[in-house]
Amino acid sequence: MKQLIHKSMTVFMAAVVLMTTMSFTIDMHYCGDSLVDFSFVQKAETCGMEKAKTTNSCSNPTISEKSCCSDQQLIIEGQDDLKQDFTQLTFEQQIFVASFTYSYIIIFEGSQSKVIPFSDHSPPFIRQDLQVLYQTFII
Repeated sequence: MKQLIHKSMTVFMAAVVLMTTMSFTIDMHYCGDSLVDFSFVQKAETCGMEKAKTTNSCSNPTISEKSCCSDQQLIIEGQDDLKQDFTQLTFEQQIFVASFTYSYIIIFEGSQSKVIPFSDHSPPFIRQDLQVLYQTFII
């Protein structure tokens, strides 16, 4: 059970890192107020109702209307700076990191001498044997 939870948390954390660093673009094409097409990979296809660009010349003047279609692009940027540089920290933060690292390493170092703190004390005096007194025996 513990291994299953550990593996699932590992996969979840890897997915979170992947999703925060990934950037993508969504293209959408609207015709009026309704969404006609959207695309994650390529440019969204149009509905075909766009006005062709006409050339205005003095001999053939044309009046062009605004198109009812519009294109929108949603850009989601990912995180670029995942690795913190130790030199960018303030002096107080550097002192905290150094002292935390030192104290964390000291926890796992073994002591050289075997110190028994209760070696100078005699064991307590037992007045009666409690198992015999209460007739509780482990079989």
